[in-house]
Amino acid sequence: MTQTQEKQKRAVAQAAIQHVSIGNVVGVGTGSTANYFIDELAKIKHKIEGAVASSENTAQRLREHHIEVLDLNSVGELPVYIDGADEITEHLHMIKGGGGALTREKIVAATAKKFVCVADHSKLVGVLGTFPIPVEVIPMARSYVAREIVRLGGHPVLRQGFITDNGNVILDIHGLQILNPVELETNLNQITGIVTNGLFARRGANVLLLGTDNGIRMIEI
Repeated sequence: MTQTQEKQKRAVAQAAIQHVSIGNVVGVGTGSTANYFIDELAKIKHKIEGAVASSENTAQRLREHHIEVLDLNSVGELPVYIDGADEITEHLHMIKGGGGALTREKIVAATAKKFVCVADHSKLVGVLGTFPIPVEVIPMARSYVAREIVRLGGHPVLRQGFITDNGNVILDIHGLQILNPVELETNLNQITGIVTNGLFARRGANVLLLGTDNGIRMIEI
């Protein structure tokens, strides 16, 4: 990560605090930009009820800042979810899951009223697909799922030495140019054995806070 990227990530993390609903619970994502957001959230932790974490790593970082981590099942309403992206378009469709937390990220995003994506400028792309699409797979279905992905035109690669927080494996799909992310997300979800995939298109972000050399650019749908 370059110094410019780091500076942009810090800036968007600070800006995301303005979207936190005071007195309520906030959903928190996983990854380097989300970690910067957690550091900022710690400064106003007395103003929030607690946080829902999208991974065990995020939960640990929240606890280190003495922010209460709540079980999503115990939370009635989640006003906002803050998370990064591995790739995002101006339509606010994303690829997520480079850190392997895609399933829990997708669950928290689905629950939240508003999804705010925080990213540095390198994450904005015209067409998704340069970054491989992660899919979380039940271990016994790995070979079958891989064959089905090949039939879709993708090249699946097992993420070596990695097990998700849910006890599953990840296949990273290379070689797909994603012109219709909603359709591809649906097609991948229909493959038996896939828990979920890293395309966030059916439920994309509502707001993108993008770090640039000229400050923060906000894209809203």
